Amino acid sequence: MRFALDHIVILVYDLAVAMADYTALGFVVTPGGDHTDGATHNALVVFDDGVYLEIIAFKCEMPDHQWWRFVAAGEGFVDFALMPEAIGTAVANARQRGLEMRGPIPGGRLRLDNQKIRWHLGVPALPGAPFLCADVTPRALRVPEGDIRRHPNGVTGVAQVKVAVRDREASAVVYQQLLGIEPNILPSGSQFGLGDATLLLVDPAVDEAAAAYLERRGEGVFALTLRSQHAQGWLDLQSAHGARMIIEL
Repeated sequence: MRFALDHIVILVYDLAVAMADYTALGFVVTPGGDHTDGATHNALVVFDDGVYLEIIAFKCEMPDHQWWRFVAAGEGFVDFALMPEAIGTAVANARQRGLEMRGPIPGGRLRLDNQKIRWHLGVPALPGAPFLCADVTPRALRVPEGDIRRHPNGVTGVAQVKVAVRDREASAVVYQQLLGIEPNILPSGSQFGLGDATLLLVDPAVDEAAAAYLERRGEGVFALTLRSQHAQGWLDLQSAHGARMIIEL
């Protein structure tokens, strides 16, 4: 079964402030709406390749929420999602390969225009591993199309997701169980292909940024490489609200 990168989640404290800052960085930011649990609201930065950044903020204290633990650690990346061809089959296959997973779990969001959006999730038990997201309503309702995907800074998509892990070999086994494919072993990490993007599991011994992320937030996404028509280098970390991103060709 094929998987594609779906979206990367960035936790911020104030959604309106973050939207203004990402706009100043050259992104087109689209208001999202409120999630059905009432805990969070979001905005989206959608790219030409269909992948998007989900900028999310809590509307109230929610200690039981899976991302609430990151509030004390500060703004930045908290999770990322993959899109399977068929989520029921993907969850069942992962379980057969030995991965503990929950799902499919119903989820949804109410857009600002009162359009209801629904999806199903598959959630691995291991913190830091990606969750699966599959649309019930048409994907275009959740991930808008058109001119909002054309960004003044020229970014067209996500080339690579870097994930900080404590044990690269052990984590590679988990990702193999989830995806059903073996990684390419590189000096910089264990790499999996996800359509036009790659996923790199990085050992903290070879990357200081990965080590710093692990110390502060635990395993998870610590950096993105964004694809653009022209290289621009690293984005200002404060303006990106702790999300470490580099724009390259």
